[in-house]
Amino acid sequence: MAEARVIPLHGADRETARRRRAADQAPGPVPVPEPLASDPSPEPTTEPESESESTSAEGPTGWEQRLAELLAFARRRIQGDYEVDEFGFDPDLTDNVLMPPLRPLYEKWFRVETIGMHNVPGEGGALIVANHSGTLPLDATMTAYAVRADHPKRRHLRMLGADLVFKTPLLGALARKSGQTLACNPDAERLLRSGELVGVWPEGFKGIGKPFKDRYKLQRFGRGGFVSAALNTGVPIIPCSIVGAEEIYPKIGDIKALARLFGFPYFPVTPFFPFLGPLGAIPLPSKWYIEFGEPIRTDVYGEHAADDPMLVFNLTDQVRETIQQTLYRLLTQRRNVFLG
Repeated sequence: MAEARVIPLHGADRETARRRRAADQAPGPVPVPEPLASDPSPEPTTEPESESESTSAEGPTGWEQRLAELLAFARRRIQGDYEVDEFGFDPDLTDNVLMPPLRPLYEKWFRVETIGMHNVPGEGGALIVANHSGTLPLDATMTAYAVRADHPKRRHLRMLGADLVFKTPLLGALARKSGQTLACNPDAERLLRSGELVGVWPEGFKGIGKPFKDRYKLQRFGRGGFVSAALNTGVPIIPCSIVGAEEIYPKIGDIKALARLFGFPYFPVTPFFPFLGPLGAIPLPSKWYIEFGEPIRTDVYGEHAADDPMLVFNLTDQVRETIQQTLYRLLTQRRNVFLG
């Protein structure tokens, strides 16, 4: 029988062989080999978080956050830590008191959808020109809320209002606090030069108080004063078309005697007002669309362009025609007055 060939072991090999022989001779269970370094280690088991722990991790709820904001607002008012500009605009009061009640009206009642918000610049002066309708000026209020809520920069819209707004007790003070000012060129130009976003509704009472049968037919745009203000300051004009406001208070009549008594331009009669009393003042939940068109540049006409009456007339007509055609297009796309 041939003898087995013995290969000499050196260093670590000799020690490994000795350990193996000792393990073979020792009684007892076979040792379990240790896992390799590449073997995945078992995941630690953890107890699921309780419901209270997960809720606290999410932070405060909506009403808690709103309460904290109101308390902070009250503290600032008491300490006088807020600013009011030369026109009486109080942005702190506007954002915390005047704007929040408009949210359900904007989101749930009228379900306003905005189109072309990217056409509204994020900074610098600009003039938004919109159609006016609805018997009461809710279209202006909803446009201001849209710019504040939906614009990426959350800008304030400084609206130009009629004399009647500022002569009305309480309403005039609230209008000033919310950033509105008198619809005159000096005030408009000061706002535009200071980089503000200004809104104007050039149809005035003729647009907002027109009969329901004339809905979505634009009235005269005045003498083009808004175009002169834009030309003098070199800011862009942004046509704005609003669909939905015409149906909130369908005006089917006008009580002129009561209008003269209260000093109003008209005293509207709708299918529900004044026959249903205060209930008749609830606006109908029509579906709204607000579209901001492409800006019309005015800085390309020179320094004294506002002195050219033909240029002012042509730009006024261009803005008016753009809004009218956009209204027609939006109306053809709307399936239902209340469903959109």
